[in-house]
Amino acid sequence: MAPATLPRVRRTAQNTQYTYNLPHRIHAVQTYPVLSPQGATIVIYGHECGITILWRGGRRFKPEVVQEAGRGPTAKQNGKPPVDAVMIIDSDDEDSAPVSKGGSFVDQPQFEENIDEDASYPQITQTLDLEFGTAVFHLAALPLAPCTAEDAAWGGTDILKDKMVFAASCATREVFLITLPLVPPSPLSKARSELQESLLAGKAGNGKWGETMTLLAGQARHSDGLAMTLIRAKALDRSKSTEQSRSESRALPRVIVAAHSLEASGTLHLWGVPLEDSSKTGQRIEPFQTEYLPRPLTSISFNPTHSNQLLCNVSSGAVRIYDYALASMPPDDVPAGPFPSQGSWLITFYPPFARPSASRKPILAASWIAHGRAILVLLADGQWGIWDIDGVSPQGPALFGKSGSGIRGDAVTDFNVSGYVEGTSPLRNPASQRASGGNSDFVPMTPHSRRDALAPSHGPERLASVKGGIVVTTLPASTTATADESAALWIGGAEHVFVIPGVLKFWDAQIRKGAGGGVNLFSGAQPTRMVRLSDLSVGLMGERCTGVGAIVRFVENGVASSGSEGLPVELLVCGETRLVIVRESETVVGTKIGGVVGRQIRLDERAKENSAIVVYPRPEQPSSVAYNLSVGPRRKLSRPGIEGRFDGSPPADIPAQEEIEQRPLQLPSRPRSGFAFADSLNAAADVEQQDEEDERDVEVEMLDIMEIDRELDAMDSGRGRGRKKVIFDS
Repeated sequence: MAPATLPRVRRTAQNTQYTYNLPHRIHAVQTYPVLSPQGATIVIYGHECGITILWRGGRRFKPEVVQEAGRGPTAKQNGKPPVDAVMIIDSDDEDSAPVSKGGSFVDQPQFEENIDEDASYPQITQTLDLEFGTAVFHLAALPLAPCTAEDAAWGGTDILKDKMVFAASCATREVFLITLPLVPPSPLSKARSELQESLLAGKAGNGKWGETMTLLAGQARHSDGLAMTLIRAKALDRSKSTEQSRSESRALPRVIVAAHSLEASGTLHLWGVPLEDSSKTGQRIEPFQTEYLPRPLTSISFNPTHSNQLLCNVSSGAVRIYDYALASMPPDDVPAGPFPSQGSWLITFYPPFARPSASRKPILAASWIAHGRAILVLLADGQWGIWDIDGVSPQGPALFGKSGSGIRGDAVTDFNVSGYVEGTSPLRNPASQRASGGNSDFVPMTPHSRRDALAPSHGPERLASVKGGIVVTTLPASTTATADESAALWIGGAEHVFVIPGVLKFWDAQIRKGAGGGVNLFSGAQPTRMVRLSDLSVGLMGERCTGVGAIVRFVENGVASSGSEGLPVELLVCGETRLVIVRESETVVGTKIGGVVGRQIRLDERAKENSAIVVYPRPEQPSSVAYNLSVGPRRKLSRPGIEGRFDGSPPADIPAQEEIEQRPLQLPSRPRSGFAFADSLNAAADVEQQDEEDERDVEVEMLDIMEIDRELDAMDSGRGRGRKKVIFDS
């Protein structure tokens, strides 16, 4: 079952949130870096039954195609047929039989010529469900820079222009390499009669949608993480013989898939699949390398520049780099494959200790930045840091092959620049937060307080349950002048989600601020600060945040976005059964890079941005209401005068002179919008009392009040004495 294509839109003071309610429990979300040929962004998410692909934005299908698919292949007309209908009974069976039984369906989707510019947000163009019969826990896509389908030929791989390539791991320990056309299936393709004959007709692997699946076997337990990359053909020359080198030089690029699991004490598997063989379904591939680890891993990711380097986050509190193409020792015989049977560990990075304990701070996530030349790390206590490997910062030189070293430290690897995210101080000092909750030192011993007293107040024991992650997205060249990156960080839940619009600019700014004394993350222009996204619980509607993603905003209604307004990416927040796409509002003051946004908003745009409740006047209410604002002495109004005031027709029995004096001052009319019902209250307040006999005597009222005050003072003077005063009235 596909999700609802129309989201629930929630607008806050900072952003606009589009919530999609899904019929499944979400386990993983992945944004594919290549756009579809009609300009749609592809979002893949794994759930308890398989995989669902969403095409968001771009050109829509033609309305006549959608209407024809809505009627269905076997739709019958309700009622009598029209007079001019022509029925050919003999040719119906002959024409339809080859398509449904003998021949194969050829999908030819038809799209509109232009993108709908009147739409306020990109809508879901098409959805596709791939049923696996089991849950899909993890997804991985190629580490490519976001681009269009025409520019996706990376290293001469023309197949990436037409098909998407991604990997998925299931609950039944299988890992699949899947290829699928970039073009969304047409409504006619989804309404085929052959898909309605059986519930398993559209199962993944049958080829009904043009997909292919390659089984990556060799695991005894399900994977806890996935990563994949693409190796060029020139990197596969590892043979001494001339025949092998010629055959390998003619080979197409390979897809390398890595997966780690809890098998034994931790296992790392790597598979290599030629890209031309990935288009053949039903294959079974064994891993070319299996690395047994002393401790399990929590996450892995390939270097986007050096594709043979794998970043491994060790659960014990360390980050290591593994090179599968570099042999750990010289082999006696040249291996038959292009890679050695055992790789090498290049370097290990150690985080700081959690004071005052002797344990290290747990690492929530680590990701490559600066195009694989540095590492961004997020720790469980809210600290973030950057390890400079190749000396891309203004201070440090490179580590490999140069005179200096960008990495310093042995037991603790020093960060080139570091800081703490906002709102995470309770993770570092929870005792002070508990003490600030009450002023008294005495706490009664109850089951709740006894549990708090026995709980650890600091150290990695308390930080072990904290969740978080980092998602780094490469920005295309059309978005920024220099090829920069954007990073999204989250820790704990939806209350602590942050976005770094430009990583390199942010890094440079923090170094300059640190040299001048003091670093403030949440001030300055947007590329040099860390932006905190607030009110995300509005879109999640009570669900917890399980992960984040990013969608590049380099296509806005068919025009490349300049990135001068708002964030360069849209944040994809994943709940338990909801997907929330967060777009920072362009009308928020201070969102423009290097200045303040003050653009004019048209009336039609203002109507689209209305939120909450809008009160409109009654249809029968007049366009203008008159009030008496005269500074002269007020005159008593008679009953006919009041009636004439509001119905617009003065009575005939009022003299002409009195009518002129009572004529109100006409004010210029204004648009009737907002809380216009308050005008009737103001008109009622201007009307004087009608009964002239009930004139108030202020002096008498004041004397009565003074008499009451004297009696109250006399009663107060007798309080507190031993003898009571009692007054008896006869």
